Amino acid sequence: MSKAPKKIPIEMPSLAEDRKITAAARSDPDAQPLTVAQLNAMVPLRSARGRPKSESKKLLLSVRYSPEVIAYFKSTGEGWQARMDGVLRQYVQEHSGHS
Repeated sequence: MSKAPKKIPIEMPSLAEDRKITAAARSDPDAQPLTVAQLNAMVPLRSARGRPKSESKKLLLSVRYSPEVIAYFKSTGEGWQARMDGVLRQYVQEHSGHS
């Protein structure tokens, strides 16, 4: 059975010690406090992750296409899926009035 290590209590600096620490930090040219503009520009890390949210949300689904169709669009280079989406959108626009 393992023993959990004892927690060492944290000693907070006295007011005089805290003032000395703060003065030393402010005198360091490489460690200046952030400006108000810098603080306002900060965003939580979670909101900075991933791709930006799109206004036109797309649905994720699984579809099977013939190999020739996939080969053609892939041969057009990077962004082939977006081009495929564009072709399908155009088709829908052209045929949406028909039943």
